[in-house]
Amino acid sequence: MTAVIDEPVATPHRWAAPARPAWEEEPSRAGLAGKGLVLLFACLAVLFPLWIIVVTSLSSRKTIDEAGGLVIVPKGVTFIAYQELLGGGQVTRAAVISVLVTVAGTLFSMAVSVLCAYGLSRTGSLGHRGILITLLATMFFSAGLIPTYLLVQSLGLTDSYLALILPSAVSVFNILVLRGFFMGISPELIDSARIDGAGDFRILWRIVMPLSRAVLAVITLFYAVGYWSAWFNASLYLNDQDMMPLQNVMIQLVQKQEAPVGLGQAIRTGQLSGLAIQMAVMVMALLPVAVLSPFVQKHFKKGMLTGAVKG
Repeated sequence: MTAVIDEPVATPHRWAAPARPAWEEEPSRAGLAGKGLVLLFACLAVLFPLWIIVVTSLSSRKTIDEAGGLVIVPKGVTFIAYQELLGGGQVTRAAVISVLVTVAGTLFSMAVSVLCAYGLSRTGSLGHRGILITLLATMFFSAGLIPTYLLVQSLGLTDSYLALILPSAVSVFNILVLRGFFMGISPELIDSARIDGAGDFRILWRIVMPLSRAVLAVITLFYAVGYWSAWFNASLYLNDQDMMPLQNVMIQLVQKQEAPVGLGQAIRTGQLSGLAIQMAVMVMALLPVAVLSPFVQKHFKKGMLTGAVKG
């Protein structure tokens, strides 16, 4: 009969390395509390100014006068500022112009960017390397403001809405992100579709774009926010005040250069506070971005990281 001898269990030395790296260890209560406080302060730093803007826009003239300016604690809610702004006049027209320019510009920019990125993602395409180098060069060198203005003027685009779209229609960074994502799609999938008789446009529409919804949503949001927030092109190329988009009207109002058409009399008679009008225009300018961003937020990580690291 053979005796079984239990082997001694080796006890880890007190200086032995932990079972997992330090960055994977469970956080302590103090660490969790510290992270929570930091996130809380960050949220307050972002939300508190927005709260002041919204509350002031919904406050009466009496409440604003009592607060001595911006209102923090609301005392009643009134929508008179929004009723006046949306009742017609310069602000309503400017808002419609901004919406139309944003929609048309985003569609045009996405069409150009997707076509360019798909062509550059096919490494054997005609002029692939030369076009790519040219696009990369424009990220570091530009003609400057005066040559750009002279070009727009020579093309007859001044005092036209095309001047708000064409000079900033294409972003090379967005094209490179789309190109990187398209290059990550399996070549075998595209080759099999080509063997079945599909052309490049059909492959792009039926295969590449459905597989690229995440990056397309992110780039679309980038273009839309850029067009919606743009003001410089309008101030540079437009001379007609009736053609100004919402951002330019907001700048004029905040700088107190002039009150929007139709509101000057209401402010002078005491029915409205000029500060409430300013805050209401800011809310109108921020609202579309605030509404659309949560719907695209889920695509940011996948769209940007995948498009940025591949290719």
